[in-house]
This record gives sequence, C-alpha cells and structure tokens, in this order.
Amino acid sequence: MSEDAYSLYQLVAEDKRYPIEAYMFVREALDYATDSMALGQQYSIDSDIDDPTEQAHVERHLTGQQLCEAIREYSVKQFGYMARIVLKNWGIESTSCFGDIVYNMIDKNIMKKSKRDKRSHFDNVYNFDEVFESQFEICHSATTRRV
Repeated sequence: MSEDAYSLYQLVAEDKRYPIEAYMFVREALDYATDSMALGQQYSIDSDIDDPTEQAHVERHLTGQQLCEAIREYSVKQFGYMARIVLKNWGIESTSCFGDIVYNMIDKNIMKKSKRDKRSHFDNVYNFDEVFESQFEICHSATTRRV
C-alpha cells in the first residue's frame, strides 16, 4: 500500500464525514483539471516564487475556485444527471465540503498548498442546485407512440 493510500485510510478513520471515495474523487478531479482542462499555473513549491527557473521543484497549482469548477465538470462527466446524488451520498453538499476534503489531505501531506491559498477560497463557489440540477432537462420524445 502506498504512503498516500495509507494516509487516506488514516484520514477517513480520523474524520468520518467523507468516505475514501470522496477523497479519491477529488484527487482524480485535480488530475483531470491539470491534464484535460489545462487549468493551473506553474509555481515553485519551495519558495512560492512564480519564476520556475529559480527553483528545481515546480508544480502546477490550482486555486480553490478552479478546483471546485474542475470537480463540477468532472462530476458531470463521470456521473451525468446523478452527479448531485453521488456527491450527496458521500456527504458533499457544497463547495465548502471540497475545501474540507482538500485541507484534510493537505494536513496529511497528500496535497500541497501555496502561501496564498486559504480554506475560505472553497466557500460558496457555486450552488449545487444550480450547477447539478437545473442544467439537466429530462424529456421524452413526442414521436414515441405505443401501438
């Protein structure tokens, strides 16, 4: 078992609000954001300088708002109309919950943050009812006939 996986299991044992699937999903959404959505800017972890030539260790970084948007898009891509239900089943009912998950992983050194990041950046990014329910329209074809 990898050190990150062990840390995740430890984290879930300590904070039972969210299941391990929720943590894994947020990690997948982060990868989705940096790979598929090309979100995030490069920065130096070591000194928080935006010039990557000054440090050897440079990573891509997303803001809390960008990560919330990536999670929204990835949720819809993975679960479609059921995205809201899946997230609710995991105890996630607002973008603040994403912040809880991310900062729990930061505390366990599974994720990193810059000096500019704040937990509050995840609060009220969007309304779940609006982004997960109102964008979907269930309809049936008027041409379907029963004989």
